[in-house]
Amino acid sequence: MTKLKPWLPLIGIGVFAALLLVIAPLTLNAHWINNLGKYCALAIAAVGIGLAWGRGGMLVMGQGVFFGLGAYAMAMHLTLETAGPDNLPTFMILYDPLAGLPAFWEPFRSEAFTVLAILILPVIVASILGYALFKRRVKGAYFAILTQALAVALAVLISSTIRETGGDTGLSDFKYFFGFVLNDEDNKLMVYLIAAALLIVCLLVVWQLNRSRFGELLIATRDAEERVRFLGYDPANIKLVAFVIAAVMASIAGAMFVPLAGIITPQEIGASASILMIAGVALGGRASLFGPALGAMAVGWGQSSLGSSWPSGWIYILGMVFILVTVFVPMGLSSIFSKVSGLVWRPRAAAPAVSAPYPKRTE
Repeated sequence: MTKLKPWLPLIGIGVFAALLLVIAPLTLNAHWINNLGKYCALAIAAVGIGLAWGRGGMLVMGQGVFFGLGAYAMAMHLTLETAGPDNLPTFMILYDPLAGLPAFWEPFRSEAFTVLAILILPVIVASILGYALFKRRVKGAYFAILTQALAVALAVLISSTIRETGGDTGLSDFKYFFGFVLNDEDNKLMVYLIAAALLIVCLLVVWQLNRSRFGELLIATRDAEERVRFLGYDPANIKLVAFVIAAVMASIAGAMFVPLAGIITPQEIGASASILMIAGVALGGRASLFGPALGAMAVGWGQSSLGSSWPSGWIYILGMVFILVTVFVPMGLSSIFSKVSGLVWRPRAAAPAVSAPYPKRTE
C-alpha cells in the first residue's frame, strides 16, 4: 500500500485552520458563523471518536456521557453567571422558591473550577469505566452496548431531576460567557473562534499521536491484541489512554456547544445523539484524520438545515447515505481521497535492468 507523504496531513491542518479562522469570519454572516461553531464543537467529539474507534477499534457509542459532563458543567456556570451572585437560577425558583442552591452547584460559580471540571471529570469517569471494562477484556458489541447504556442512563437521570438540572427542559437563557455578553456579535465571533481553534488543536494532538509510538501500539492492539500482549505490552492500558483522550475531547465539545447553541437538554446527550456522532465519523471515515471531523460537520449541517425544513424526512436521507457509504465505501468518504492521493503520489516503477552482453571470447 502506498503511504502518503508525512507532511501532507500537517499542510491539510494548516489549510483547514485558514478556512475556519480566517476565511469563514470574513465571508459568513453571524447566523452561519454560529452554526459553523456548533459544527466545530461536534467535530471535536468526532475527532476523539476517530482516535478510539478508527485507530483503536473501540466502538464508543456512549460519548454522549462525556459530551454531557462538559456541557452541563459549562451550562451550570453560565446559568449561575446569568442569575448573579448569591441568586438562584430562574427554573429553581419556579419549582421551589424556598429551597436553596444544591451543594454541587455552588463550586460552578468559579470560572477556574468550571474549566477544571470540564477537563478532569471525563478523565475520572473514563478511567474508572475503561479500567473496569478493558481489564476484563470487554470489547466488540458488548463494549458498545455498555457505553450506550450509560448514555441512556445519564439522560434518564437528568430528565428525572427537574429541580436540580431542569429536567427535559434543560438549561438555557444564558446571557454571559465568562464575563462577556453573549448577545454581542463580537463576543459570538470570539466564542466561534475558540471552538474552531480547539478543533485545530485536537486535530494536531491526534496527528501527533498517530505518528508516535503510541499510535503504532494502538493500531497493533486493534489488529492483533494477543501479539501485543505477547510482546510485553498491556493492551488494556493502551486502550484506556485512547478512551480517556476521546472522553476529554467529547467533554470539551459539549462545553463549547452550550454557549453556541444556547441550550442543553437530555436529548443532546442520550442514545440518539451518541449514534449521530458515530454516524458522522463513519460517514467521513473513522480511520482518517480529517474524515471524522468533516463527517460530523456534515451531519450537524443536515440536522440544523434539513432538520428545520424537513424534520420528518432528513433522518431518512441521513440513513440512506449512511447505508450507501457502508455498503460501497466501508472506510468512509475519506478513503476515496486516500485512493486518489495514492495514485497521484505513486512512485514510478523502476525501469527493468538491461543485462550487459557477454564479451566476445577471443581466441
